[in-house]
Amino acid sequence: MTPPPVRDPRLHFAAERTFLAWIRTGLALMGFGFVVARFGIFLREIARVADRGSSSSFSVWVGTSILLVGVVVNVVSAIQHVITIRDLSDGREITGKPSATGIALSALLAIAGLAMAAYLVFFR
Repeated sequence: MTPPPVRDPRLHFAAERTFLAWIRTGLALMGFGFVVARFGIFLREIARVADRGSSSSFSVWVGTSILLVGVVVNVVSAIQHVITIRDLSDGREITGKPSATGIALSALLAIAGLAMAAYLVFFR
């Protein structure tokens, strides 16, 4: 017979802090996406004053995409938090696993950054 798992409240608190950090990240992405999307309006007004035609559709699409990534980060982090708390409550070991959410977000943001850099270089 195995002894019952030790319930260390520090693990739950650490999981809560991690969850809150993901929420902050998602909110920051949503805010940044909104700013990028609205930056197109600023560019359009500058072009209008300078009597040049300009399209702001790229910034609207990029900004909206970043905002939606923020929403997805918040949803995925909530699901991951529920799974982590369930694992902790059941006494399963949770240490040593890489954060799939963090890795996916890093890769997605790196691709988005490369796409924006390419747009700035090739489409002036």
